[in-house]
Amino acid sequence: MYTIKSLAREIEAIGFRCTRCGVCCRRCEEDSDLVMLSPGEIQGIASATGMDRDRIVEPYPECLDLGNGTTCTFEWALKRVDHHCIFLFGDQCTIYLHRPWICTTYPFMLDGNRLLTFPCPGIGAGMERNEAEDLAKALLQRKEAEEVEETRIRKVMDSYPLPEGKRVLIDGEGVKVLDG
Repeated sequence: MYTIKSLAREIEAIGFRCTRCGVCCRRCEEDSDLVMLSPGEIQGIASATGMDRDRIVEPYPECLDLGNGTTCTFEWALKRVDHHCIFLFGDQCTIYLHRPWICTTYPFMLDGNRLLTFPCPGIGAGMERNEAEDLAKALLQRKEAEEVEETRIRKVMDSYPLPEGKRVLIDGEGVKVLDG
């Protein structure tokens, strides 16, 4: 199990400095620009931008077939336009201070007790210990937030019957029947 200090040492050894190139916000390969969001993150972006939820997100595209004509997806994804995030303007994020966890911690992710890195021009650049500690803290907070949301989803699934023959989205707030 990581502590902030142990995770920071590993991040610092890898090195990272955001080049603000916007590559992570654009499609480089299929769904590389896909950003999953929790209900709380959607609320934060909606509050910060004044935009309605439906203008910000779309159902996460991957679905599970439950075998009774029902398919379900979990969580939401930021909308994309012209193969990039709707909040990318040039090479700049227009919601930078309110961006989702996945964006805040990119190009790193915790998979259990393993630190994963994803392709990024900023990997390998020198960084200060305090920067590595800030990123480590954000990664551990992200992991905790994801675990809380997973628990909420399990409770929703145990509490709500899923309609047969429908496409549904399940998040920590409930079940939503999707059109189409």
